Amino acid sequence: MIFKGLETSVTGMAAQRIRIDISSSNLANVNSTRAENGQPYRRKVPVFQAVLDKESGVYQVRVAKVVPDPSPFKMRYDPKHPDAGPDGYVRLPNVDPLREMVDMMSAIRTYEANLTAFNTHKDMLIKSLELIKV
Repeated sequence: MIFKGLETSVTGMAAQRIRIDISSSNLANVNSTRAENGQPYRRKVPVFQAVLDKESGVYQVRVAKVVPDPSPFKMRYDPKHPDAGPDGYVRLPNVDPLREMVDMMSAIRTYEANLTAFNTHKDMLIKSLELIKV
């Protein structure tokens, strides 16, 4: 099938969009000391998987799952904070804004690379059709 490369690029772009959304969510919750479960927000990490579509024979990139980052929470001494423990320390999310920005930039670059591959493949298909017409 001549469109296999296009399908692969599209699934790669979709996976990177999810990665960008997750990094955005992590950044938005960088100061969330209390989530629904009463704990500080825990950074989320996407897990990618290459899946062979048996029908088309094309490998597709998918986000298999989104898992919480098990790294420890940050601690800050602030006894006046409403979420401070008896020792005066507040547990903060395990989100590092710099790391999230680097992850987001990497996801954007990977998205752009998939878009370039998609457009190159599309242009080659168009040129091939033009050659067949002549």
